[in-house]
Amino acid sequence: MLKNKTAVIYGAGGGIGSAVARAFATAHATVLLVGRHRAPLEALADEIKRAGGRASAAEVDALDEKSVAAHLERAVAEHGALDVSFDATGIPQPGIQGIPLTELSVESFMRPVEHYTRAHFITARAAARVMASGRGGALLVHTPNPAGVGTPLVGGMTVAWAGLEALTRSLSAELASKNVRAICLRSTGIVETPTIDVVYGIHGKALGIGADQFRQMVESRTHRLASTTLAELTAAAVFAASDLGAALSGSTLNLTGGQSAD
Repeated sequence: MLKNKTAVIYGAGGGIGSAVARAFATAHATVLLVGRHRAPLEALADEIKRAGGRASAAEVDALDEKSVAAHLERAVAEHGALDVSFDATGIPQPGIQGIPLTELSVESFMRPVEHYTRAHFITARAAARVMASGRGGALLVHTPNPAGVGTPLVGGMTVAWAGLEALTRSLSAELASKNVRAICLRSTGIVETPTIDVVYGIHGKALGIGADQFRQMVESRTHRLASTTLAELTAAAVFAASDLGAALSGSTLNLTGGQSAD
């Protein structure tokens, strides 16, 4: 589905980013793996190459606009175009979740808002400039369900995630006419990712229950009584990035199984 396309994945060393990178490579895209730590990126690139895919690794800070722009300039010079950008950059969780808003410091509230919106704006802007001057492309982001549902004890994270969905709509409004689409994928918490036990543990502790009990509580609020899986998220990402998803732009694909209804 992504044959002859080049995709950059920011945060490719993480659970979401690496899964999306593997799915894009399986769909025959050339994947550019980007993150702040080279070792896991190179290991993933080697894995993809051994499986017959095409991948490269680069150490880039998504918060550094000059570094992001320079990397894309080199990538386009080598591959001729950029067709897909997926931003899966994250932020360490301790100190920003599991705390009531009335007890949360301004710094802790603002940290995810500033980090997520800055990183995603920098990467989307850089990719959009390249795509708009070329053959177009797709800008993809991922948000968890608190972006669209009132959720306690998530601090500034819910504001940050809702901001990313709003950014997606704004990007689409300005760029879809230039064949640059912007799509957000919204999921529940994904239990296969390495950080979910930490996050669910934080929330469970705040409520006086264990991480497993918190996960069960979250899943009980979905229509199908189950979390979004990595396979479901990556399949949606491949579709949205492909030509089959050409009508998608300015939209949030709801993969929460009914947990959020918009």
